[in-house]
Amino acid sequence: MPAGGENLRGFTMDVMSSFVEALETAPAHLYENERQEVISGLVSRAGRDVIAVLGAPDLWCMEHGAHIGRMLVETKIYLHWMARQDPAIYRQFQEYGAGKAKLYARISDELPDDARTEGFRESIDELQRLSRNHDVLDHRTVDTRDTFAEGKSIRAMADEAGLLDFYRQAYSLASGVAHSEWWSVETHAMEPCLNVLHGMHLIPSLSLNPGGNVELATSWVEQFYSLVRTGLGILGTDEDTVMAAFAWVNADDDSSAPSDGAGPAS
Repeated sequence: MPAGGENLRGFTMDVMSSFVEALETAPAHLYENERQEVISGLVSRAGRDVIAVLGAPDLWCMEHGAHIGRMLVETKIYLHWMARQDPAIYRQFQEYGAGKAKLYARISDELPDDARTEGFRESIDELQRLSRNHDVLDHRTVDTRDTFAEGKSIRAMADEAGLLDFYRQAYSLASGVAHSEWWSVETHAMEPCLNVLHGMHLIPSLSLNPGGNVELATSWVEQFYSLVRTGLGILGTDEDTVMAAFAWVNADDDSSAPSDGAGPAS
């Protein structure tokens, strides 16, 4: 574990636990199940990804960890954009995902028998369950547009939510790496050939990125903490309950926080 990164995973796990504690102990919003499910699910998914990658310092670099930064920005845009819409958007988000589960089940079921490994049938059955479709009456609609927001792009959502600069400065760059844009391939996976007779063309590099960038990993933790506080704020979770769940963050003897900048962001 790189020096300075020893406490990041433990801190993030504590933040995750406090998030769940705040949700479970605060008065419930009985008629807003979809909203709480979607917001808490998105935040939880982000936390699980960050916790997992913090256990593998080799991934603490842009080359191998771009998907983490991209996911965190995308989640923040989703949270802020949906908060500005009619509450029905949360149900729409779930319906879109259920339709995709149905589609994936149908696509998977196209594979020939000789390509199906043990447990393959169970995976299809699970996707069919997640589609929330009926075994006999096929009522689930599959929306093949790019996003749950009637095809609206992530960039458009960011613009409407006042996060366009955040999208441009963080999401776009991380997407360039994740989608293997040539500049990323060139800087991360290629190097000049040392044979001058070959015209200094590029060849694949055998040098691996050492990772271990503590500042980058810390930024992921800070963004996740921001998502947690944002999610609780959008849900209107009881403030006293939130303060009690996160009292340890501001404790005088706390030494587990990743940095001074780990406070909630807008």
